[in-house]
Amino acid sequence: MNFYTIHKNSELINERSKPGEGVKLWDKWLLGLSAIMYLLIIIVAGIDSGRLRLKSDFNLVLSVTGVLFMIIGQIIFLTARSQNQFFSSVMRIQKERGHVVCDTGLYKTVRHPGYLGMILSLIGIPFITNSSWSIVPTFVAIFLLLLRTAFEDKTLRIELDGYAEYSERTRYKLIPLIW
Repeated sequence: MNFYTIHKNSELINERSKPGEGVKLWDKWLLGLSAIMYLLIIIVAGIDSGRLRLKSDFNLVLSVTGVLFMIIGQIIFLTARSQNQFFSSVMRIQKERGHVVCDTGLYKTVRHPGYLGMILSLIGIPFITNSSWSIVPTFVAIFLLLLRTAFEDKTLRIELDGYAEYSERTRYKLIPLIW
């Protein structure tokens, strides 16, 4: 999917590697905090399951379950990214590229499938690493993604033409039948 996307649209690759102007301040903060949490997840999991071998009650079945969460999450994330030509690492309306609502593929079911994929992948990490301590920064990282989803959705409703109508057709932000 990535190679297809790169070949199909070089503007998209430029946007994803170096976004243009208009990135929201709240998004910069949430991205910074999220990066810290992702780093903490790796450090804590490494210390817990590797260096110190603190007590972890997880077993092989849970580790395999974590791998499944990671794979499913990555498939959802990569599919969402390939289906939305305006998918970016930051929240901004890409006016110079004619930003429009993506309402096909996974976006017919939930409005933010990329975040759903990221959350599923994050859930898998403590299980894969057999690190019960890494659940804490993982929970914080997921909370930050939920905040980002809410802020992004509100911003898109206000600033992106057609998004309010899209949100009426596609009722759920992240999890079908729940939110």
